[in-house]
Amino acid sequence: MNINIIIVDDDPIVVSSLKIILESTDGVHVLGTGKNGADAIELFKQHQPDVVLIDIQMPEMNGLEAAAQILQLNRDAKILFLTTFADNEYIIKALNIGAKGYILKQDFDNIFPALTAVMSGQSVFGSDITSKLTSLVKDEEEFDYTDYHITEKEQEIILQVAKGFNNKEIAAKLHLSEGTVRNYLSTILEKLDLRDRTQLAIFYYQRK
Repeated sequence: MNINIIIVDDDPIVVSSLKIILESTDGVHVLGTGKNGADAIELFKQHQPDVVLIDIQMPEMNGLEAAAQILQLNRDAKILFLTTFADNEYIIKALNIGAKGYILKQDFDNIFPALTAVMSGQSVFGSDITSKLTSLVKDEEEFDYTDYHITEKEQEIILQVAKGFNNKEIAAKLHLSEGTVRNYLSTILEKLDLRDRTQLAIFYYQRK
């Protein structure tokens, strides 16, 4: 799998280290590097990378602001946050923006697997983040999917998406074709007025 990425972090040592490590991995190509959110936006416009690997706290413009603007430019952009902060507010903002992943810098060994997972359509959160997700997004109000005309089969699809499975895995579990799963997912997103599977997972956990 070829993955074209940009790396944006205000720490030049982190940028240099990531570039060396990732480019030594077969198939990963670093198209450009930057040191703040403004750089991220310009690099995205210039290179249209597969994945934007970006820090959150940076001078001039932070990663959250940059990610929001990048997703306005291209709603299909894949944003993977790599940060030292497991701050609840940051996590919620990253999820609501539509980021595909949020991992901590101390999970260095998981960066490449995270990139490949994001490329395959999955959402990726480090173990420290995953343990927080349910409590962060849980909403105690009862929710009735039938109000949105969501069928039982569509609810099964939503559950599998929330568990982090990709279309191929969902198809195998529910004995459907990948094309059928994609069609179900498109219909669900339209019914719930959501942008992508990450927002769908958040939607599920908020109403679990």
